[in-house]
Amino acid sequence: IHHPWSYHSPIPQISYASTAPELSDNTRYDFFSRVVPPDSYQAQAMMDIVTAMGWNYVSTLASEGNYGESGVEAFVQISRETGGVCIAQSLKIPREPRPGEFDKIIRRLLETSNARAVIMFANEDDIRRVLDAARRNNQTGHFLWVGSDSWGSKISPVIGQERVAEGAITILPKRASVDAFDRYFRSRSLSNNRRNVWFAEFWEENFNCKLGMHGKRPGSPKKCTGLEKVGRDSSYEQEGKVQFVMDAVYAMAHALHRMHRQRCHGNPGFCQDMADNIDGKELLSHIRAVSFNGSANTPVVFNENGDAPGRYDIFQYQITNRSTPEYRVIGTWTNKLYLNVDSMRWRRGDSSLPSSVCSVPCRTGERKKVVKGVPCCWHCERCEGYHYQASEFTCELCPYEMRPDANRTGCVPIPIVKLEWHSPWAVIPVFISMLGIVATSFVVVTFVRYNDTPIVRASGREMSYVLLTGIFLCYAITFLMIAAPDVGVCSFRRIFLGLGMCFSYAALLTKTNRIHRIFEQGKKSVTAPRFISPASQLAITFSLISVQLLGVFVWFAVDPPHTVVDYGEQRTQDPASARGVLKCDISDLSLICSLGYSILLMVTCTVYAIKTRGVPETFNEAKPIGFTMYTTCIVWLAFIPIFFGTSQSAERMYIQTTTLTVSLSLSASVSLGLLYMPKVYVILLHPEQNVPKRKRSFKAIVTAAAMSGKLGQKGGDRPNGEVKTELCDSMETNSEAVRSSLITLVNKLGFVRSF
Repeated sequence: IHHPWSYHSPIPQISYASTAPELSDNTRYDFFSRVVPPDSYQAQAMMDIVTAMGWNYVSTLASEGNYGESGVEAFVQISRETGGVCIAQSLKIPREPRPGEFDKIIRRLLETSNARAVIMFANEDDIRRVLDAARRNNQTGHFLWVGSDSWGSKISPVIGQERVAEGAITILPKRASVDAFDRYFRSRSLSNNRRNVWFAEFWEENFNCKLGMHGKRPGSPKKCTGLEKVGRDSSYEQEGKVQFVMDAVYAMAHALHRMHRQRCHGNPGFCQDMADNIDGKELLSHIRAVSFNGSANTPVVFNENGDAPGRYDIFQYQITNRSTPEYRVIGTWTNKLYLNVDSMRWRRGDSSLPSSVCSVPCRTGERKKVVKGVPCCWHCERCEGYHYQASEFTCELCPYEMRPDANRTGCVPIPIVKLEWHSPWAVIPVFISMLGIVATSFVVVTFVRYNDTPIVRASGREMSYVLLTGIFLCYAITFLMIAAPDVGVCSFRRIFLGLGMCFSYAALLTKTNRIHRIFEQGKKSVTAPRFISPASQLAITFSLISVQLLGVFVWFAVDPPHTVVDYGEQRTQDPASARGVLKCDISDLSLICSLGYSILLMVTCTVYAIKTRGVPETFNEAKPIGFTMYTTCIVWLAFIPIFFGTSQSAERMYIQTTTLTVSLSLSASVSLGLLYMPKVYVILLHPEQNVPKRKRSFKAIVTAAAMSGKLGQKGGDRPNGEVKTELCDSMETNSEAVRSSLITLVNKLGFVRSF
């Protein structure tokens, strides 16, 4: 009788143990179904475990053959698709390993020692030998084993090497022990199970005995009595695939039952329609449509590829002080991982998660520089300078007015500073200025009180008060330079910065120019020079001052005063020290231009002081003015290199402000000390000297000054003695005429002689 299926389509198959991923290919294995999930699900579950543990750098180890290689290939493929996990090494165990092969594998794995997690798709024997090699190489506790269902919860791979296997995570399709099968199998004996031709061989191995005459031979195992009982006289544990064998049989039975009902319309027995016209494709459609609760009370269904849903138990091999080593369920996977991390234990009961990463996470403020081709490995580079961590892989520059925060994860505004009154850079200039203002006020009060005395009159009262005003302004500008900048302060700075010096040196220039013109005129005739009256002197002085004021007003029109925050002045290498400086918008060039006119007056005044150095010292302060100008020039010559030499310093604002204010105060102090303190000293402490002198003395002084021209003309040709003798003779011969002329000149000039 020919079976009707021999002439039709292929026969559908249902597997209870095949897990190879390629069997899911419906174009090649379209009639294949299975009640166990494919290894692709298992690989996905293992990937989820690795991800949940925070491991991103792992190695794989596979037994040569379809099971191991396809399982690892599925794992590697998933790692490529999902990203986040890199494969350090992918090693293969040969079918027939040579001596030392497993030691070589351990050494290869140690080449990437950071990849502590090892994903294993290997058979039991290979697993046992890998663990043994790790123990021999003193790597107990180093590797983090993640085993497939071939390891599962089996005892045989870990016997004798429990410490090496401690902490291993294994996976096994979700299953349950079938109690009915246990009762059935334990009741089997040689007498009631004769239909199984292999049962006698199992009996001998299970009870370590021999059937027949072999048991009587010396050295042979004991003879089997046939009265042994499974589970009583030997250890017994239900085979893990019993559930799936039963489910596979029931799945085929359900499919045939559905097909029978459809073909035979509910009639019992094998109807003629099924006998004559059986189609494998039709039966396959019934197989794929089955849905029932299996032997473990779990649903049995198939997808379009004939695969069962993925359901796994996650185990960990644990050793505790209170129990023997055992596999403990730590989670499940049913299309999604459920893992109880708190129940996991590692070497010596440690509950902290071990690491298997190529590179440790970068600290805050550091960016990842990924190693080319290995996205899980990177070098950490700190965001330097004014850069902050914009993303995991990039650093960006903060805006100019900002700096990185302490963690370099963002930017914060740079603190704004100004010169404070309590700063040492301000205390010293303010102290000097206050002393100067007190001294200047004292001189002014003294001069006002003794306004009509000979010394005050001889000093030129009007010009003295102008000069003292300039000295006062030089001291007062210190307070404006240190005050907190705003529009008003900046405006006053522009006005008064050069005005004090302009007042001082315009007055001194007018005085020295007057002295020079008088004595130059005296050498030629007794006619009085023009513009030497007090009113004329004031007019000349204020004309010079008006030039400074005109320049300031033009400056106001071109560039109205305002404040700025200079972030470049104290932009140090270390952003933590960076400061923005609040100041008036006065550049170094503008500052020099503002002081430039006063410096020009000072230089011109110095030139006249040099020209009048030959004037008798008892006349009109020529020598004190000269000393004042020489000293002032020295002060400002020292100021220039200090001011501009510190332009790159982080303390630039403080140094330049202090240098400028101190230089102004010193200039004022030189003028006050050399020109007015001696007069105040005489006025207050020696009033007997503050009286008019005889006119003869004054005439003699003017005569000597007038005749010095002749001395200069003849000094180049004759010895000094001859010149002096000739000059004396000439003075004696013409004494009456000269005296008459000089008296007339003095009367015209209205001079009051010096003390």
